[in-house]
Amino acid sequence: MVLVNEHYLKLAAGYLFPEIDRRVTAFLATHPEAGEDLINCGVGDVTEPLPEAAREAMKRAVDELGNRETFRGYGPPLGHDFLRSAIIEHDQRSRGTSIREEEVFISDGSKGDAGSLLEILGAGNRIAVADPVYPVYVDTNVMTGATGDAMPEGGYEGVLYMPMTRENDFVPELPESSVDVVYLCSPNNPTGAVLTRADLTKWVDWARSNDALIIFDAAYEAFIRDDSIPHSIYEIEGAETCAIECRSFSKNGGFTGVRCGYTICPTALEGTTRDGRRVKLHDLWTRRWQTRSNGVSWPVQCGAAALYSEQGRREVRMLTDYYMENVRILREACESSGLTVFGGRNAPYAWVACPDGVSSWQAFDVMLEQGHVVVTPGCGFGRCGEGYFRVSAFSPRSAVERFAERLESIQWLACT
Repeated sequence: MVLVNEHYLKLAAGYLFPEIDRRVTAFLATHPEAGEDLINCGVGDVTEPLPEAAREAMKRAVDELGNRETFRGYGPPLGHDFLRSAIIEHDQRSRGTSIREEEVFISDGSKGDAGSLLEILGAGNRIAVADPVYPVYVDTNVMTGATGDAMPEGGYEGVLYMPMTRENDFVPELPESSVDVVYLCSPNNPTGAVLTRADLTKWVDWARSNDALIIFDAAYEAFIRDDSIPHSIYEIEGAETCAIECRSFSKNGGFTGVRCGYTICPTALEGTTRDGRRVKLHDLWTRRWQTRSNGVSWPVQCGAAALYSEQGRREVRMLTDYYMENVRILREACESSGLTVFGGRNAPYAWVACPDGVSSWQAFDVMLEQGHVVVTPGCGFGRCGEGYFRVSAFSPRSAVERFAERLESIQWLACT
């Protein structure tokens, strides 16, 4: 008899984005004429080509694998030194941090890392997440048994949800109860809000005082346009003793289909065993990678490193500027149609308040049925996401401009 991991059975519903796909597929089955006309501003998948610097570097790397003299097999499980060195120089030293190469772990993306980190954390940690929240943070904790059952009103027992609302500018407030692990994301997915230096300083001070761990998701840092906003949590003094940072090349380098990212786990970061011994999380994370991975492929790491070249940095900026112009168009179109919009200034997402009396899924249905536009219902990100929907800038410019035009014809009264 094969036993299953019954924690999976606690998952309240399908993962948000497959559920969106299911609903869109059902709509197109009854409205096939809408297929070629559909505009997807829902899932945050990039649409623009890979930067030339990355493409050329990957081509050269593939050619090297076709030559006996330059062929390479298994690489270092933690990543090649040339990529880790480039990350330190351009993502950390340039921001004034003291992070070192040996604290960088190359992976296939921050989404996987967010779940894999739970492998080095013990059972019984109290988890806190912002609400609304990127679903991966919660669902992976459910899958590993770190939460209780799903609650009828939404969410899971055993998780502390930190409300993010327009009243607190979508910035989570410090927990008043005991918490061991906190997930923070800045720029935030889905709201597009950012944590200021003062905000992050409060969180770091709190974590150090409470011997807590911050898992900091900085996947969208390349879209920050306000120079006063930190790009890395390690810009805050003391963060190397209380935080792990996840990064991704998916959005800034268009690597969603290539897969590469990295995690920073400082050597100063420690956890505690049940008998009170202090253990370096860096040692556990290293052992995890040495046991569970043979590393990211040679061509992919070469492509990622090329993003840090002079040409690569220029092309990354052009790419992120393209999407930021998209989100400006989307934001202003929503505002012009009378909707209240948050975010969209330091992040590629606009967080749009539904009209009074319209739920998140109703807004999704109206946009799909009347405008043939896909957005993301805010309730899929948590209870505090109800009453909002997320609009993604990751679309071709022509689609974004058509979105703006179609928004003018949406009749919201039909669903109130």
